[in-house]
Amino acid sequence: MSRPLVWLPFDPELLGDPPAGLDYEVVDPSERVPDSVGDVRFYVTPYRMSPDVGDVLPQMTGLEVVQTLSAGVDNVRSRVPEGVTLCNGRGIHDTSTAELTLTLTLAALRGIPEFVRAHDRREWEPQWRPALADKRVLLIGYGAIGAAIEARLQPFEVEVVRVARTAREGVHAFTELPTLVPEADVVILVVPLTDETRGLVDAEFLARMRDGALLVNVARGAVVVTADLVAELKAGRLRAAVDVVDIEPLPRESPLWDIPNLLISPHVGGASSAMWPRAHRLVRDQLHRYAAGEPLGNVMSGAY
Repeated sequence: MSRPLVWLPFDPELLGDPPAGLDYEVVDPSERVPDSVGDVRFYVTPYRMSPDVGDVLPQMTGLEVVQTLSAGVDNVRSRVPEGVTLCNGRGIHDTSTAELTLTLTLAALRGIPEFVRAHDRREWEPQWRPALADKRVLLIGYGAIGAAIEARLQPFEVEVVRVARTAREGVHAFTELPTLVPEADVVILVVPLTDETRGLVDAEFLARMRDGALLVNVARGAVVVTADLVAELKAGRLRAAVDVVDIEPLPRESPLWDIPNLLISPHVGGASSAMWPRAHRLVRDQLHRYAAGEPLGNVMSGAY
């Protein structure tokens, strides 16, 4: 009997000690689809959020597991065949995304973009800016990344209010957002993109935010209604810092490029030196569980 075949987007030697009872091929199916596609049992998708990583799934007639390297699975969830286990990259991006979230928050509050522009003009422009200290931070989405963000926020002397889809001890439910949003100085979005969260931050949500509040989006662009955010930012009432937008790459004609009080990074929450060591560890551990017939981690159940 042949050994189960695993498709990896990187050299299996990077795993350190991959299980010996499996066969491995390094494949990016957007570049080529080997004849072995029907034999694949365990598919580790390339690291990107585009839907093309799922184009090959209908050809994988022997597939048992899809393991993504992203925390979000909205690009492949609907394409995974019935009976195939979908696992996400929970734990891979916690550190990188939490670091970027703090960077965006601090940069937006303390005026770093303005200082950089003044630097380029060789102009000395001191400013009095708000601190993160003493702020109430509303953290919408309290999974692994949310917890990592909170751990990094705490030393800054803030009050963190946690929100998730359903309430649990110390965590509020989405249904409480109408009363929580008006009391927040900083609102951080770190929810997955689902039918429930798509368009969550609309004109009504934004209107509830207090004057001068900061919106930070490290979730998915479609969680925010872009036109509604543009309207609020143009009015000068709110500020925002986003790592994601609803169309990526952001088109050159997008009004977001010229909006005041907006800081944009190009979806780089997970793109740091901290990602790959954690990705390799997760995939290695998952493959050892799979080879031993043990339950896999990070199985998607819809909870966040």
